[in-house]
Amino acid sequence: MILFKYILKSFFIPFLFALFTLMSVFLLQFLMKIADRLIGKGLSFFVIAKLITYSLSWMFVLAVPMAVLVATLMAFGSMAQNNEVAIMKATGVSLYKMMVPPLFGSILIALFLVQFNNHIYPNANHELRVLMEDVSRQKPMLSLVPGVFSQEIRHYSILVKEIEPKTNLLHDIVIYDNSDPSETNIITAKSGKIYLSRNQKKMILDLHNGEIHTTERVKEDNYRRLKFKRYKLAMDATQFSFQQTTFDTRRGDRELGAPAMIRIVDSLKVISNKLYKEVDSKIFLPLRSNSFSGIRRIKPKKGNMRLAYLRASDILNAKRNTVLSILRRIKSTETRMDNYRVEIYKKYAIPVACIVFVLIGVPLGTMTRKGGIGIAAALSLIFFLVYWAFLIGGEKLADRDLISPFWGIWSANIFLGIFGVILTIKSAKERITLSFDFLQKLIPKQWRFNSEDS
Repeated sequence: MILFKYILKSFFIPFLFALFTLMSVFLLQFLMKIADRLIGKGLSFFVIAKLITYSLSWMFVLAVPMAVLVATLMAFGSMAQNNEVAIMKATGVSLYKMMVPPLFGSILIALFLVQFNNHIYPNANHELRVLMEDVSRQKPMLSLVPGVFSQEIRHYSILVKEIEPKTNLLHDIVIYDNSDPSETNIITAKSGKIYLSRNQKKMILDLHNGEIHTTERVKEDNYRRLKFKRYKLAMDATQFSFQQTTFDTRRGDRELGAPAMIRIVDSLKVISNKLYKEVDSKIFLPLRSNSFSGIRRIKPKKGNMRLAYLRASDILNAKRNTVLSILRRIKSTETRMDNYRVEIYKKYAIPVACIVFVLIGVPLGTMTRKGGIGIAAALSLIFFLVYWAFLIGGEKLADRDLISPFWGIWSANIFLGIFGVILTIKSAKERITLSFDFLQKLIPKQWRFNSEDS
């Protein structure tokens, strides 16, 4: 029991470290990817925090299996390097017994990940999609360029001669106000500042030392000039303010849990069966009875064969178009069913990958005899690329109905699982050591570490 606790502790600490590192890498990549979609939109810290929080769900799903593999390689590589594996084998503890703690831990992680995939991940994915749609609808904040008219606000043209970068103070301002259809206002000011109102629905221009020139459109002779020391102009800024959707019931296949998708698949299966019965009644039943409804009633007379042929051809074409329409609906229904089945299998296949990676990581860790993060990360990356190549390729083939959704999603686990079992049996029977010294040949001589000089 003490030995099992020690192995489990050796596995758990690297797992947390690997999970944190991978989540950080995924988060950095995500922020770099969407940075251009967020810059200049004046989003509050709360909105950005929600965006990051919702995104952490899919990062967590990807990072957990990879963290299990990294942790297993680090734990058993470190124990092999310190000859702890050899000592345990000498005392009668087989490799199979050493695998019990990480397998037990991976099963608990897999069960937790299944619940996460079915309850937390779909809701977070839904909220993320809705929030990203709200962000994409929002226009960037008003950008003023010195010496260039800005017409981003409807009915207003704004010209600023100079902008102080540190204080954002505007100098020599000219504004053409066309918000009133009956008159034109030209506002000039020596200085001013621009900011959003508290509710972010109005853009406020706080102007100092200027004039307002007003001309009526109908009576052009009517002209007014008003001088001011301070004047606040409120313009509509709803296009620049962030409006979050409060309620959205639309959900895609990645925004639903497995139980909900299973119910949808059952409903689609009922629709598909009805369509197949409709095809049978419209085409196969008449073929079996050697007659088509309508054609038997056509009784051509002498000299009227051409008209009878045209009538029969019209009936057959109508039947053909009806059947083709039904077949297209069947194809569309079955494609939707396959898409949902793919997502259902992914909810369980990715968690099971945690167990599969333990079967691979334990023997590989004892073979490499290295517990460093470098070797563990390199080996993990190789196997994870193989896993995701199988998974993504299988998903694409299943979506196109080239293979069944089951084999498309579970083939990665089956292939790597068999490989892991064979590797474990081979490692348990004989002592195998993997060396990566050949990689030193790829490193320039002046960069190599010379043990003789140390």
